[in-house]
Amino acid sequence: MDEARNEARRTAAEAEIGKHGRLVRGPRDGKLLSAGMAPFFRIRTPRGYGILTTTGRKTRLPRPKCVRVFRDGDRAYLVQLMPPHVTVQQPDAVNAWLRNVRADPRVTVKLPDGTHSGIAREITDPDELATARALLCDTVVLVDFGECAIHLRGMPSRAKIRKLHAYWFDTGRAVAIDLAT
Repeated sequence: MDEARNEARRTAAEAEIGKHGRLVRGPRDGKLLSAGMAPFFRIRTPRGYGILTTTGRKTRLPRPKCVRVFRDGDRAYLVQLMPPHVTVQQPDAVNAWLRNVRADPRVTVKLPDGTHSGIAREITDPDELATARALLCDTVVLVDFGECAIHLRGMPSRAKIRKLHAYWFDTGRAVAIDLAT
């Protein structure tokens, strides 16, 4: 199953690689992009985005990361993504925040309505995957146009943004955060 999933990730990434710009090509680039967005997100978190804080699996220090996340009731949904250049070479690659969640699922997430603590987990249930996919792929917010301009070549459009988010969902790992009440 994992080999088939990894081959599907690699194939999808190969089809997308020429559409992506030069700005975000590796995992380190995403870290730099997140660090650049963080000061603005701390002041005012835009709809559809947030700051996920995990506990470092080695250092035990808080590790904040700007992410695209949507809340639905007592859950928040996000997806771990990798640039196509990385996915082609390592379709099973996992970024640092997901490795941290696997080591300690207790997280906080700053959303537009406040900061919430919760337990993060990778989604395996097909119905919950469908819910997460609808929220993360079909919803387009203002900041997505800038995100699209950073990741893809050409002018951003709603259709292009939805396609980018679907690509990330299909090649990434969907995560749910069960928020504390």
